[in-house]
Amino acid sequence: MTQRVLTSELDIACDISGPPDAPTAVLLHGFPYDQHCYDAVVPLLNAAGLRTVVPCLRGHGGTRFLSPDTPRAGQQAAIG
Repeated sequence: MTQRVLTSELDIACDISGPPDAPTAVLLHGFPYDQHCYDAVVPLLNAAGLRTVVPCLRGHGGTRFLSPDTPRAGQQAAIG
């Protein structure tokens, strides 16, 4: 189920599933993929007792910057 996470710079669309109090795996996709590249593995991780968070990274899905003045970076370190 897609949920929204609001930060000071981003409105992030995330697919979040699994037990809410379980250890969490954050699955980050890279270009040219989108959040659906994890569709086959998410049920396996959830069945193993993990919660999964798959954000729609910039340019995919419903994630949006709140300000047009925010610097953009697609580097994994910037995402972290």
